[in-house]
Amino acid sequence: MDLSPIALAQLPVRVGDVGGNAQRILEAARQAHSRGARILVCPELALLGYPPDDLLQRRGLPELIERGLASLREGAGEMILVVGYPEFGPEGVFNAAAVIGSEGLLCTYRKRQLPNYGVFDERRHFLPGQDCATFEVDGVRYGLSICEDLWTPQVAAETAAAGASVLLNLNASPFDQHKRAQRRELLRQRTQETGLVIAYVNAVGGQDDVVFDGDSQFWSAQGQCLSRAPAFENAVLTVATGDSQAEPEPIAQLYAALRTAVRDYVQRNGFSTTLVGLSGGIDSAVTLALAVDALGPEQVRAVAMPSVYSAPISTEDAQAQADSLGVRFDRIEIAPAMQVFDGLLGDVFAGTAPDLTEENVQARIRGVLLMAMANKFNGIVLSTGNKSEMAVGYCTLYGDMCGGFAPLKDVYKQQVYALARYRNTLSPVIPQRVIERAPSAELRPDQEDQDSLPPYDRLDAILAAYIEGECSVAQLYAQGFPQAEVDRVVRLVRLAEYKRRQAAPGPKVSTCAFGRERRYPITAQYSGL
Repeated sequence: MDLSPIALAQLPVRVGDVGGNAQRILEAARQAHSRGARILVCPELALLGYPPDDLLQRRGLPELIERGLASLREGAGEMILVVGYPEFGPEGVFNAAAVIGSEGLLCTYRKRQLPNYGVFDERRHFLPGQDCATFEVDGVRYGLSICEDLWTPQVAAETAAAGASVLLNLNASPFDQHKRAQRRELLRQRTQETGLVIAYVNAVGGQDDVVFDGDSQFWSAQGQCLSRAPAFENAVLTVATGDSQAEPEPIAQLYAALRTAVRDYVQRNGFSTTLVGLSGGIDSAVTLALAVDALGPEQVRAVAMPSVYSAPISTEDAQAQADSLGVRFDRIEIAPAMQVFDGLLGDVFAGTAPDLTEENVQARIRGVLLMAMANKFNGIVLSTGNKSEMAVGYCTLYGDMCGGFAPLKDVYKQQVYALARYRNTLSPVIPQRVIERAPSAELRPDQEDQDSLPPYDRLDAILAAYIEGECSVAQLYAQGFPQAEVDRVVRLVRLAEYKRRQAAPGPKVSTCAFGRERRYPITAQYSGL
């Protein structure tokens, strides 16, 4: 079948920016028309942005959506636009797709399968549609579906039975480290089951705690990928302008997802400066590299805040990385502040021995300094904690948890090291000593993370089985993990829930991220589960 009439708009739409999104759609339509396309297919809820959450409750939104649809009708010209939007009606709100031409609305489809798990909360906002929808252009009949509709056979099968030969599937499908392979297999299955050609379009860019990878695709009725858009890039894809090459390496995809998330969160929220507390450790090193790759060195500032417990090589490595990336490097000694706090707390702490309390004061001094700089320079602090630490509470509230965005929040410690090694294959910006040294918070003499935690390879394996795998404690024992270690880790995960509730947002890149996807009660007794 000739697919040249179709173009897929892999667009970086912005939530709430209805007028701006309409203009982005029309600009994509102009590009598609110049390439000979007749139909432009846009992502799910492209006119409003996804996920809109409770913006859908705003009383002025229906009128704003109508104005956006009117501007698309006026600007469509010779193109037919297939656009996702919220349809407001007497029954309620539908997650819909409109087929728009210069003569008006040609067809409307309402999403039938409403996901209500993980980052999705669609049954809170939308009613499900009931019917298929098809339309004809130049003798070819096209069917419509939206995102989750494709994950069950029913909608595609009914669309084929209704006489369509091409299925246009509109998506706002967030990235995770397994999604792309699942998506490809799903598209293969649906084409082979139905004989439909499938044009799959997806959103691209970061939106709060999700990041969309694009990965828009054309599939033949025989189950072959004909053309594919580049991941994490804006694109207007026709069957002739993409490729069907092999997948990039998983670690390269992960790095691209995190870089995209940082860029869009910082830029779309209007921050002019990004601050990273650069300790000389692996987490802050990867965070700084991501920030510079996302935003450029001129918008990033590294701050070293050594204490009396900091090894000289930590500051040396921090300085070396900042120099290699071309960012401003500030050094603030925190020993004087530690002395002030010791004096302020001396009377109330009299008769007690130094312990974790004094360690946490150091972390909080650093948090205060970073937040002060962020306030002064219209900046945002990127917190540097990883998923392993967030899981077990190896982090300090109002200390190293300070920040407006947490790029590594959904990345286990072992993956952080893999990201560092990957980044150095592009250019060697992270000192090798940072990668090779034993990790340490450097809050007391000769401290190492393994003083308080199991080795990260074992810790990450237990956490992945418990969090992503949802294994019970008994199942973890059965997998061969030491019982005492399992009990300790599970207890730490449970106790740290109150910390995670106060953590900065960060991009979801796993199948079960803290935040929208994993919401446990703070006050509960479930240690055996």
